[in-house]
Amino acid sequence: MTVTTFQTLASINPATGETVGEVPVTPAEDIPKIVAKAKAAQKEWARLSFDERIAMMAVGGKVLVDKAEELGRLLTAEMGKPLAEGTGEVKGCGMSVEPDAREVAEALAPEKREDKYTKTTQYFDPFGVCAAITPWNFPIAMPHSLVIPALTAGNAVILKPSEETPLIAQAFVDALNEGLPEGVLQIVHGADEQGKALVNSDVDLIAFTGSRETGKKILSAASDGLKRVVLELGGKDPMIVLDDADMEKAARFAAMNSFRNAGQVCVSTERIYVDQSVAEKFQNAMIEVAKTLKVGNGADEGVRVGPMISRRQKDHVLRQVDAARKAGAQVVYGENPDGEGNFVQPTILSGVNHDMEIMREETFGPVACIQTFSSDDEAVELANDTPFGLGAAVFGGDEERASQVARRLEAGMIGVNKGCGGASGSPWVGAKQSGYGYHSSTEGHRQFAQVRVVSLPKPRD
Repeated sequence: MTVTTFQTLASINPATGETVGEVPVTPAEDIPKIVAKAKAAQKEWARLSFDERIAMMAVGGKVLVDKAEELGRLLTAEMGKPLAEGTGEVKGCGMSVEPDAREVAEALAPEKREDKYTKTTQYFDPFGVCAAITPWNFPIAMPHSLVIPALTAGNAVILKPSEETPLIAQAFVDALNEGLPEGVLQIVHGADEQGKALVNSDVDLIAFTGSRETGKKILSAASDGLKRVVLELGGKDPMIVLDDADMEKAARFAAMNSFRNAGQVCVSTERIYVDQSVAEKFQNAMIEVAKTLKVGNGADEGVRVGPMISRRQKDHVLRQVDAARKAGAQVVYGENPDGEGNFVQPTILSGVNHDMEIMREETFGPVACIQTFSSDDEAVELANDTPFGLGAAVFGGDEERASQVARRLEAGMIGVNKGCGGASGSPWVGAKQSGYGYHSSTEGHRQFAQVRVVSLPKPRD
Protein backbone atom coordinates (compact mmCIF):
# COMPACT_ATOMS: atom_id res chain seq x y z
CA MET A 1 0.00 0.00 0.00
CA THR A 2 1.22 3.53 -0.70
CA VAL A 3 0.51 7.03 0.51
CA THR A 4 1.27 9.82 -1.95
CA THR A 5 1.93 13.50 -1.19
CA PHE A 6 2.83 16.12 -3.77
CA GLN A 7 6.51 15.27 -3.31
CA THR A 8 6.98 11.73 -2.04
CA LEU A 9 5.62 8.22 -2.42
CA ALA A 10 5.56 6.34 0.89
CA SER A 11 5.65 2.56 0.77
CA ILE A 12 3.61 0.83 3.49
CA ASN A 13 4.25 -2.71 4.72
CA PRO A 14 0.98 -4.54 3.91
CA ALA A 15 1.47 -6.94 6.84
CA THR A 16 2.10 -4.35 9.55
CA GLY A 17 0.91 -0.99 8.25
CA GLU A 18 4.32 0.52 9.00
CA THR A 19 6.12 2.82 6.58
CA VAL A 20 8.98 1.01 4.84
CA GLY A 21 10.42 4.08 3.15
CA GLU A 22 9.80 6.83 0.64
CA VAL A 23 10.87 7.86 -2.83
CA PRO A 24 10.39 11.19 -4.59
CA VAL A 25 7.50 11.32 -7.04
CA THR A 26 8.62 12.14 -10.56
CA PRO A 27 6.81 15.29 -11.74
CA ALA A 28 4.88 14.42 -14.90
CA GLU A 29 6.19 17.56 -16.57
CA ASP A 30 9.76 16.22 -16.17
CA ILE A 31 9.11 13.08 -18.24
CA PRO A 32 9.88 14.67 -21.65
CA LYS A 33 13.32 15.64 -20.31
CA ILE A 34 13.87 12.09 -19.02
CA VAL A 35 12.96 10.70 -22.45
CA ALA A 36 15.31 13.16 -24.15
CA LYS A 37 18.14 12.04 -21.86
CA ALA A 38 17.37 8.41 -22.70
CA LYS A 39 17.42 9.15 -26.44
CA ALA A 40 20.81 10.80 -26.16
CA ALA A 41 22.27 7.92 -24.13
CA GLN A 42 20.75 5.28 -26.40
CA LYS A 43 22.79 6.31 -29.43
CA GLU A 44 26.09 5.37 -27.79
CA TRP A 45 24.58 2.32 -26.10
CA ALA A 46 23.39 0.96 -29.46
CA ARG A 47 26.88 1.33 -30.94
CA LEU A 48 28.30 -1.15 -28.43
CA SER A 49 28.53 -4.83 -29.26
CA PHE A 50 26.31 -7.40 -27.59
CA ASP A 51 29.28 -8.60 -25.54
CA GLU A 52 30.03 -5.08 -24.32
CA ARG A 53 26.43 -4.43 -23.31
CA ILE A 54 26.12 -7.80 -21.59
CA ALA A 55 29.34 -7.25 -19.61
CA MET A 56 27.97 -3.97 -18.27
CA MET A 57 24.62 -5.51 -17.31
CA ALA A 58 26.37 -8.44 -15.63
CA VAL A 59 27.85 -6.03 -13.10
CA GLY A 60 24.34 -5.29 -11.86
CA GLY A 61 23.48 -8.98 -11.80
CA LYS A 62 26.34 -9.61 -9.41
CA VAL A 63 25.18 -6.76 -7.18
CA LEU A 64 21.72 -8.31 -6.95
CA VAL A 65 23.18 -11.69 -6.01
CA ASP A 66 25.49 -10.17 -3.39
CA LYS A 67 22.60 -8.19 -1.86
CA ALA A 68 19.96 -10.90 -2.23
CA GLU A 69 19.26 -11.29 1.50
CA GLU A 70 19.10 -7.55 2.14
CA LEU A 71 16.92 -6.86 -0.89
CA GLY A 72 14.81 -9.94 -0.20
CA ARG A 73 13.91 -8.48 3.19
CA LEU A 74 13.04 -5.19 1.52
CA LEU A 75 10.88 -6.95 -1.06
CA THR A 76 8.99 -8.88 1.62
CA ALA A 77 8.50 -5.78 3.76
CA GLU A 78 7.18 -3.82 0.83
CA MET A 79 5.11 -6.44 -1.00
CA GLY A 80 4.36 -9.08 1.65
CA LYS A 81 5.40 -12.39 0.09
CA PRO A 82 7.24 -14.96 2.27
CA LEU A 83 10.88 -14.06 2.83
CA ALA A 84 12.27 -17.16 1.13
CA GLU A 85 10.31 -16.29 -2.00
CA GLY A 86 11.40 -12.65 -1.88
CA THR A 87 15.06 -13.54 -1.48
CA GLY A 88 14.78 -16.18 -4.17
CA GLU A 89 13.26 -13.68 -6.57
CA VAL A 90 16.13 -11.24 -6.11
CA LYS A 91 18.86 -13.86 -6.29
CA GLY A 92 17.30 -15.69 -9.21
CA CYS A 93 17.01 -12.52 -11.27
CA GLY A 94 20.56 -11.51 -10.41
CA MET A 95 21.97 -14.88 -11.41
CA SER A 96 20.06 -14.84 -14.71
CA VAL A 97 21.00 -11.34 -15.92
CA GLU A 98 23.96 -12.54 -17.97
CA PRO A 99 22.51 -15.84 -19.30
CA ASP A 100 19.21 -14.18 -20.15
CA ALA A 101 20.99 -11.37 -21.96
CA ARG A 102 23.08 -13.89 -23.93
CA GLU A 103 19.91 -15.72 -24.94
CA VAL A 104 18.49 -12.43 -26.20
CA ALA A 105 21.70 -11.65 -28.09
CA GLU A 106 21.57 -15.03 -29.79
CA ALA A 107 17.98 -14.38 -30.87
CA LEU A 108 18.96 -10.99 -32.28
CA ALA A 109 22.02 -12.11 -34.22
CA PRO A 110 21.80 -11.18 -37.94
CA GLU A 111 20.41 -13.87 -40.21
CA LYS A 112 21.58 -14.43 -43.77
CA ARG A 113 19.63 -15.96 -46.61
CA GLU A 114 19.88 -15.99 -50.35
CA ASP A 115 18.18 -17.17 -53.48
CA LYS A 116 19.32 -17.34 -57.09
CA TYR A 117 19.43 -13.56 -57.49
CA THR A 118 19.72 -11.92 -54.06
CA LYS A 119 21.80 -12.04 -50.88
CA THR A 120 19.92 -10.75 -47.84
CA THR A 121 20.88 -10.01 -44.26
CA GLN A 122 18.10 -9.61 -41.73
CA TYR A 123 19.12 -7.40 -38.82
CA PHE A 124 17.43 -6.84 -35.47
CA ASP A 125 18.09 -3.25 -34.47
CA PRO A 126 16.97 -1.31 -31.39
CA PHE A 127 13.81 0.76 -31.55
CA GLY A 128 15.23 3.56 -29.42
CA VAL A 129 13.63 4.19 -26.02
CA CYS A 130 11.50 1.55 -24.31
CA ALA A 131 9.00 2.44 -21.60
CA ALA A 132 8.70 -0.58 -19.28
CA ILE A 133 5.65 -0.46 -17.00
CA THR A 134 5.47 -3.22 -14.42
CA PRO A 135 3.23 -4.50 -11.57
CA TRP A 136 3.83 -5.09 -7.86
CA ASN A 137 3.29 -8.85 -7.49
CA PHE A 138 6.80 -9.80 -8.68
CA PRO A 139 8.50 -6.44 -8.24
CA ILE A 140 11.94 -7.57 -9.43
CA ALA A 141 11.06 -10.46 -11.74
CA MET A 142 8.60 -8.41 -13.79
CA PRO A 143 10.99 -5.50 -14.44
CA HIS A 144 13.74 -8.02 -15.16
CA SER A 145 11.64 -9.74 -17.85
CA LEU A 146 11.24 -6.48 -19.77
CA VAL A 147 14.34 -4.43 -18.94
CA ILE A 148 16.97 -7.09 -19.74
CA PRO A 149 15.79 -7.91 -23.29
CA ALA A 150 15.17 -4.24 -24.07
CA LEU A 151 18.67 -3.24 -22.92
CA THR A 152 20.34 -6.18 -24.64
CA ALA A 153 18.68 -5.17 -27.91
CA GLY A 154 20.32 -1.76 -27.61
CA ASN A 155 17.36 0.24 -26.39
CA ALA A 156 17.48 2.72 -23.54
CA VAL A 157 14.83 1.96 -20.90
CA ILE A 158 12.63 4.06 -18.66
CA LEU A 159 11.08 1.87 -15.96
CA LYS A 160 7.80 2.93 -14.36
CA PRO A 161 7.25 0.39 -11.55
CA SER A 162 4.07 0.02 -9.55
CA GLU A 163 3.50 2.75 -7.00
CA GLU A 164 2.91 -0.07 -4.50
CA THR A 165 6.54 -1.29 -4.63
CA PRO A 166 8.79 1.67 -5.49
CA LEU A 167 11.65 0.87 -3.10
CA ILE A 168 12.59 -2.56 -4.43
CA ALA A 169 12.22 -1.30 -8.01
CA GLN A 170 14.59 1.55 -7.21
CA ALA A 171 17.04 -0.95 -5.72
CA PHE A 172 16.85 -3.03 -8.93
CA VAL A 173 17.61 0.00 -11.09
CA ASP A 174 20.40 1.15 -8.77
CA ALA A 175 22.01 -2.28 -8.96
CA LEU A 176 21.98 -2.38 -12.76
CA ASN A 177 23.17 1.20 -12.99
CA GLU A 178 26.40 0.27 -11.21
CA GLY A 179 27.54 -1.08 -14.56
CA LEU A 180 25.50 0.93 -17.08
CA PRO A 181 26.28 4.28 -18.73
CA GLU A 182 24.30 7.22 -17.38
CA GLY A 183 20.88 7.66 -18.93
CA VAL A 184 20.58 4.16 -20.40
CA LEU A 185 18.30 2.99 -17.57
CA GLN A 186 16.15 5.49 -15.68
CA ILE A 187 13.18 5.17 -13.34
CA VAL A 188 9.96 7.15 -13.02
CA HIS A 189 8.02 6.99 -9.75
CA GLY A 190 4.33 7.74 -9.39
CA ALA A 191 0.89 6.42 -10.24
CA ASP A 192 -1.56 6.97 -13.09
CA GLU A 193 -0.43 10.50 -13.93
CA GLN A 194 3.17 9.41 -14.46
CA GLY A 195 2.16 6.30 -16.38
CA LYS A 196 -0.02 8.27 -18.77
CA ALA A 197 2.67 10.89 -19.28
CA LEU A 198 5.24 8.21 -20.11
CA VAL A 199 2.93 6.41 -22.55
CA ASN A 200 2.14 9.72 -24.27
CA SER A 201 5.79 10.81 -24.41
CA ASP A 202 8.21 10.38 -27.31
CA VAL A 203 9.12 6.77 -26.48
CA ASP A 204 9.41 4.22 -29.27
CA LEU A 205 8.27 1.00 -27.56
CA ILE A 206 5.94 0.34 -24.62
CA ALA A 207 6.32 -2.97 -22.77
CA PHE A 208 3.64 -3.46 -20.13
CA THR A 209 2.70 -6.19 -17.69
CA GLY A 210 -0.51 -5.70 -15.75
CA SER A 211 -4.29 -5.65 -15.95
CA ARG A 212 -6.38 -6.05 -19.07
CA GLU A 213 -8.12 -2.72 -18.44
CA THR A 214 -4.87 -0.76 -18.23
CA GLY A 215 -3.49 -2.62 -21.23
CA LYS A 216 -6.45 -1.49 -23.33
CA LYS A 217 -5.84 2.14 -22.33
CA ILE A 218 -2.15 1.87 -23.23
CA LEU A 219 -2.94 0.31 -26.60
CA SER A 220 -5.42 3.08 -27.36
CA ALA A 221 -3.00 5.83 -26.33
CA ALA A 222 -0.14 4.27 -28.31
CA SER A 223 -2.21 4.13 -31.48
CA ASP A 224 -1.89 7.86 -32.12
CA GLY A 225 1.84 7.52 -32.79
CA LEU A 226 1.66 3.87 -33.90
CA LYS A 227 4.14 3.03 -31.15
CA ARG A 228 5.22 -0.56 -30.83
CA VAL A 229 3.48 -2.26 -27.90
CA VAL A 230 4.02 -5.53 -26.02
CA LEU A 231 1.32 -6.30 -23.45
CA GLU A 232 1.23 -9.21 -20.99
CA LEU A 233 -2.19 -8.94 -19.37
CA GLY A 234 -4.28 -10.66 -16.73
CA GLY A 235 -5.77 -14.11 -16.60
CA LYS A 236 -8.59 -16.18 -15.18
CA ASP A 237 -6.79 -19.48 -15.50
CA PRO A 238 -8.76 -22.74 -15.63
CA MET A 239 -7.70 -26.16 -14.44
CA ILE A 240 -9.44 -29.32 -15.66
CA VAL A 241 -9.34 -32.44 -13.48
CA LEU A 242 -10.32 -35.55 -15.43
CA ASP A 243 -11.83 -38.61 -13.79
CA ASP A 244 -8.59 -40.63 -14.04
CA ALA A 245 -6.31 -37.95 -12.60
CA ASP A 246 -4.03 -38.54 -9.62
CA MET A 247 -6.24 -36.75 -7.11
CA GLU A 248 -3.53 -36.08 -4.54
CA LYS A 249 -1.20 -34.61 -7.14
CA ALA A 250 -3.96 -32.57 -8.77
CA ALA A 251 -5.24 -31.24 -5.44
CA ARG A 252 -1.76 -30.24 -4.30
CA PHE A 253 -1.08 -28.40 -7.54
CA ALA A 254 -4.46 -26.66 -7.36
CA ALA A 255 -3.91 -25.47 -3.79
CA MET A 256 -0.35 -24.31 -4.30
CA ASN A 257 -1.08 -22.59 -7.60
CA SER A 258 -4.24 -20.92 -6.30
CA PHE A 259 -2.78 -19.70 -3.02
CA ARG A 260 0.92 -18.95 -3.69
CA ASN A 261 1.82 -15.29 -3.37
CA ALA A 262 -1.65 -14.90 -1.81
CA GLY A 263 -3.13 -15.64 -5.22
CA GLN A 264 -1.54 -12.49 -6.61
CA VAL A 265 -0.14 -14.20 -9.71
CA CYS A 266 -1.31 -13.69 -13.29
CA VAL A 267 -1.33 -17.47 -13.87
CA SER A 268 -2.95 -18.43 -10.56
CA THR A 269 -5.48 -21.23 -10.87
CA GLU A 270 -8.80 -19.45 -10.27
CA ARG A 271 -11.34 -21.77 -11.96
CA ILE A 272 -11.22 -25.53 -11.33
CA TYR A 273 -13.43 -27.86 -13.36
CA VAL A 274 -13.61 -31.37 -11.89
CA ASP A 275 -15.31 -34.46 -13.27
CA GLN A 276 -18.43 -34.91 -11.14
CA SER A 277 -17.51 -38.52 -10.34
CA VAL A 278 -14.36 -37.47 -8.45
CA ALA A 279 -15.34 -33.98 -7.29
CA GLU A 280 -15.81 -34.81 -3.62
CA LYS A 281 -12.51 -36.69 -3.42
CA PHE A 282 -10.65 -33.83 -5.12
CA GLN A 283 -12.27 -31.17 -2.95
CA ASN A 284 -11.44 -32.98 0.28
CA ALA A 285 -7.83 -33.48 -0.82
CA MET A 286 -7.48 -29.82 -1.71
CA ILE A 287 -8.84 -28.75 1.66
CA GLU A 288 -6.25 -30.92 3.41
CA VAL A 289 -3.45 -29.15 1.51
CA ALA A 290 -4.93 -25.72 2.25
CA LYS A 291 -4.92 -26.51 5.97
CA THR A 292 -1.12 -26.77 5.89
CA LEU A 293 -0.59 -23.25 4.55
CA LYS A 294 0.20 -20.80 7.34
CA VAL A 295 -1.04 -17.25 6.77
CA GLY A 296 0.78 -14.24 8.21
CA ASN A 297 3.56 -11.71 7.89
CA GLY A 298 5.92 -12.95 5.19
CA ALA A 299 8.88 -12.11 7.43
CA ASP A 300 7.74 -14.66 10.03
CA GLU A 301 9.02 -18.22 10.01
CA GLY A 302 6.83 -20.85 8.40
CA VAL A 303 4.45 -18.43 6.66
CA ARG A 304 3.36 -19.66 3.23
CA VAL A 305 0.68 -17.06 2.42
CA GLY A 306 1.39 -13.41 3.08
CA PRO A 307 -0.97 -10.42 3.01
CA MET A 308 -2.79 -8.89 0.11
CA ILE A 309 -0.90 -5.88 -1.23
CA SER A 310 -3.50 -3.43 0.11
CA ARG A 311 -6.84 -3.10 1.83
CA ARG A 312 -8.34 -2.21 -1.54
CA GLN A 313 -7.23 -5.55 -3.00
CA LYS A 314 -8.46 -7.44 0.07
CA ASP A 315 -11.86 -5.74 -0.20
CA HIS A 316 -12.09 -6.67 -3.90
CA VAL A 317 -11.41 -10.34 -3.14
CA LEU A 318 -13.84 -10.58 -0.22
CA ARG A 319 -16.54 -8.74 -2.17
CA GLN A 320 -16.33 -11.34 -4.96
CA VAL A 321 -16.50 -14.18 -2.43
CA ASP A 322 -19.47 -12.65 -0.61
CA ALA A 323 -21.36 -12.02 -3.85
CA ALA A 324 -20.80 -15.63 -4.93
CA ARG A 325 -21.97 -16.92 -1.55
CA LYS A 326 -25.14 -14.83 -1.76
CA ALA A 327 -25.75 -16.23 -5.26
CA GLY A 328 -25.61 -19.82 -3.97
CA ALA A 329 -21.93 -20.80 -3.80
CA GLN A 330 -20.69 -22.65 -0.71
CA VAL A 331 -17.54 -21.65 1.14
CA VAL A 332 -16.16 -25.12 1.88
CA TYR A 333 -12.90 -23.82 3.32
CA GLY A 334 -11.69 -20.44 4.55
CA GLU A 335 -13.08 -18.11 7.19
CA ASN A 336 -12.50 -14.42 6.51
CA PRO A 337 -14.08 -12.17 9.14
CA ASP A 338 -13.87 -8.50 8.19
CA GLY A 339 -11.09 -7.60 10.61
CA GLU A 340 -8.02 -5.43 10.57
CA GLY A 341 -5.06 -6.13 8.34
CA ASN A 342 -4.74 -7.21 4.74
CA PHE A 343 -4.81 -10.98 5.24
CA VAL A 344 -7.15 -13.32 3.38
CA GLN A 345 -7.25 -17.00 4.32
CA PRO A 346 -6.97 -19.54 1.49
CA THR A 347 -10.58 -19.96 0.41
CA ILE A 348 -12.27 -22.75 -1.58
CA LEU A 349 -15.74 -22.32 -3.10
CA SER A 350 -17.99 -24.99 -4.59
CA GLY A 351 -21.37 -24.74 -6.24
CA VAL A 352 -20.22 -21.90 -8.46
CA ASN A 353 -21.36 -21.14 -12.00
CA HIS A 354 -20.58 -18.69 -14.77
CA ASP A 355 -23.36 -16.31 -13.78
CA MET A 356 -21.16 -15.30 -10.84
CA GLU A 357 -18.60 -12.51 -11.20
CA ILE A 358 -16.01 -14.61 -9.40
CA MET A 359 -16.03 -17.04 -12.35
CA ARG A 360 -15.76 -14.27 -14.96
CA GLU A 361 -13.50 -11.52 -13.62
CA GLU A 362 -9.95 -11.80 -12.28
CA THR A 363 -9.85 -12.25 -8.50
CA PHE A 364 -6.09 -11.97 -7.88
CA GLY A 365 -6.42 -13.38 -4.41
CA PRO A 366 -6.15 -16.75 -2.60
CA VAL A 367 -9.52 -18.08 -3.79
CA ALA A 368 -10.19 -21.26 -5.78
CA CYS A 369 -13.59 -22.02 -7.31
CA ILE A 370 -14.68 -25.60 -8.06
CA GLN A 371 -17.33 -26.45 -10.65
CA THR A 372 -18.21 -29.95 -11.86
CA PHE A 373 -18.61 -31.28 -15.38
CA SER A 374 -19.97 -34.50 -16.89
CA SER A 375 -17.93 -34.83 -20.09
CA ASP A 376 -14.62 -33.70 -21.56
CA ASP A 377 -16.50 -31.57 -24.09
CA GLU A 378 -18.33 -29.75 -21.31
CA ALA A 379 -15.06 -29.16 -19.45
CA VAL A 380 -13.46 -27.59 -22.52
CA GLU A 381 -16.52 -25.42 -23.15
CA LEU A 382 -16.50 -24.13 -19.58
CA ALA A 383 -12.76 -23.50 -19.54
CA ASN A 384 -12.97 -21.52 -22.79
CA ASP A 385 -15.96 -19.45 -21.66
CA THR A 386 -13.88 -16.34 -20.88
CA PRO A 387 -12.25 -13.40 -22.66
CA PHE A 388 -8.98 -14.30 -20.91
CA GLY A 389 -6.48 -16.83 -22.24
CA LEU A 390 -3.17 -16.72 -20.38
CA GLY A 391 -2.47 -20.11 -18.77
CA ALA A 392 -4.34 -23.37 -18.13
CA ALA A 393 -3.74 -26.87 -16.78
CA VAL A 394 -5.19 -30.31 -17.39
CA PHE A 395 -4.68 -33.23 -15.01
CA GLY A 396 -5.40 -36.80 -16.12
CA GLY A 397 -3.99 -40.30 -15.87
CA ASP A 398 -4.18 -41.00 -19.60
CA GLU A 399 -1.62 -38.49 -20.88
CA GLU A 400 -2.80 -38.76 -24.49
CA ARG A 401 -6.40 -37.96 -23.51
CA ALA A 402 -5.28 -35.10 -21.25
CA SER A 403 -3.10 -33.70 -24.05
CA GLN A 404 -6.02 -33.80 -26.47
CA VAL A 405 -8.12 -31.83 -23.99
CA ALA A 406 -5.25 -29.36 -23.49
CA ARG A 407 -4.91 -28.84 -27.24
CA ARG A 408 -8.52 -27.61 -27.38
CA LEU A 409 -8.07 -24.93 -24.70
CA GLU A 410 -7.96 -21.30 -25.80
CA ALA A 411 -4.95 -20.26 -23.74
CA GLY A 412 -1.42 -19.28 -24.67
CA MET A 413 0.23 -21.77 -22.30
CA ILE A 414 -1.23 -25.09 -21.13
CA GLY A 415 0.38 -27.58 -18.78
CA VAL A 416 -0.53 -31.26 -18.66
CA ASN A 417 -0.11 -32.63 -15.13
CA LYS A 418 1.99 -29.53 -14.36
CA GLY A 419 1.92 -25.75 -14.42
CA CYS A 420 1.65 -23.79 -17.64
CA GLY A 421 5.33 -22.81 -17.99
CA GLY A 422 7.18 -24.34 -20.93
CA ALA A 423 10.68 -25.71 -21.38
CA SER A 424 13.63 -23.33 -21.46
CA GLY A 425 13.35 -21.10 -24.51
CA SER A 426 9.55 -21.24 -24.67
CA PRO A 427 7.59 -17.99 -24.98
CA TRP A 428 5.51 -16.44 -22.22
CA VAL A 429 2.38 -15.80 -24.23
CA GLY A 430 -1.28 -15.09 -23.70
CA ALA A 431 -4.19 -15.71 -26.06
CA LYS A 432 -7.39 -13.69 -26.54
CA GLN A 433 -7.44 -10.66 -24.20
CA SER A 434 -4.54 -11.88 -22.05
CA GLY A 435 -1.81 -10.75 -24.39
CA TYR A 436 -0.84 -8.48 -27.26
CA GLY A 437 2.52 -9.63 -28.44
CA TYR A 438 4.59 -11.68 -26.03
CA HIS A 439 8.10 -12.09 -24.65
CA SER A 440 10.75 -14.71 -23.87
CA SER A 441 11.83 -17.20 -26.56
CA THR A 442 13.55 -16.25 -29.81
CA GLU A 443 10.37 -14.74 -31.23
CA GLY A 444 9.55 -12.91 -28.00
CA HIS A 445 13.00 -11.37 -27.69
CA ARG A 446 12.70 -10.09 -31.25
CA GLN A 447 9.70 -7.97 -30.29
CA PHE A 448 12.16 -5.63 -28.56
CA ALA A 449 13.91 -4.99 -31.89
CA GLN A 450 13.13 -3.46 -35.27
CA VAL A 451 13.57 -5.91 -38.14
CA ARG A 452 15.66 -4.39 -40.91
CA VAL A 453 16.35 -6.20 -44.18
CA VAL A 454 19.37 -5.33 -46.34
CA SER A 455 19.65 -7.04 -49.73
CA LEU A 456 22.32 -7.12 -52.45
CA PRO A 457 22.16 -8.51 -55.96
CA LYS A 458 24.18 -11.63 -56.67
CA PRO A 459 26.68 -11.45 -59.51
CA ARG A 460 25.30 -12.74 -62.80
CA ASP A 461 27.30 -15.39 -64.64
